[in-house]
Amino acid sequence: MKSFTYERPSTPAQAAAAVAGMPDAKFIAGGTNLLDLMKLQIETPRHLVDVNGLGLDTVEPTAEGGLRIGALVRNTDLAAHPRVRKDYGVLSRALLAGASGQLRNKATTAGNLLQRTRCPYFYDTAQACNKRRPGSGCSALDGVNRQLAVIGGSDACIATHPGDMAVAMRVLDATVETVDAAGTERRIPIAEFHRLPGDAPERDTNLEPGELITAVTLPKPVAGTHIYRKVRDRASYAYALVSVAAILGKDGTGHVAFGGVAAKPWRDAAAEADLPKGAKAVTDRVFADAKPTPENAYKLKLAERTLGAALNQARA
Repeated sequence: MKSFTYERPSTPAQAAAAVAGMPDAKFIAGGTNLLDLMKLQIETPRHLVDVNGLGLDTVEPTAEGGLRIGALVRNTDLAAHPRVRKDYGVLSRALLAGASGQLRNKATTAGNLLQRTRCPYFYDTAQACNKRRPGSGCSALDGVNRQLAVIGGSDACIATHPGDMAVAMRVLDATVETVDAAGTERRIPIAEFHRLPGDAPERDTNLEPGELITAVTLPKPVAGTHIYRKVRDRASYAYALVSVAAILGKDGTGHVAFGGVAAKPWRDAAAEADLPKGAKAVTDRVFADAKPTPENAYKLKLAERTLGAALNQARA
């Protein structure tokens, strides 16, 4: 790990200014992803800005009947929060499906949204990776890509977003709140927060340099059965091959988002109208523009079957 300087600001705006004002500076909270990347020298920040003392660790009701989740709320605490378990069960289930208990005790809400891909070529510094080193190429395109994206990729990158929480946030229509170095606040719909790779895969989100996440807001609860189903290679501590976050009525109507298939949680609101027709009708529309590789084409059928299992669960 390379040497770095460190500071602990006292306000969110100060933290944003500290990162915006210094090249190669990074925010650090739980560090469950960043520290691993620093040890591998995939991330080499010269300055770390510790945001743990900013008081962004509360969960509060909103005037509209929703919930405002501080950026520093730990995953364990959020999953166990009585209001989340009662009204936003899909979020609680998604959080508990991720990582291990030890990591959930440290990982934060904002950090979970910002975690970087687990594409093996991103982590192997001997391989070409446009996300790690822009312009170097993408070894995954002709390499081992069984776990990678089937939709939304590009000739520059087919990495996937590895998280579970963001998929639940997408089906809940969450909003990400931020502040910049000037103290200007912004609200970003979760649908617009993560980016597809296009020709700039090094940018995972639409945050500006130094922009700090302060909270995530959920709208008022949506009625229905809250389901999170995650298919993975082993029962725990593994990333999704395909996941489904859904809020469904017994008649099959509802909302659904997919994880493990793209660089961002994938949701097609128009396709949700076909939910009463069954899983195949939905996934045929959702993945109409999919471009799978021979190794990961199985994800299309797996997505259909995982959604089908969710629909059966809701009907039961």
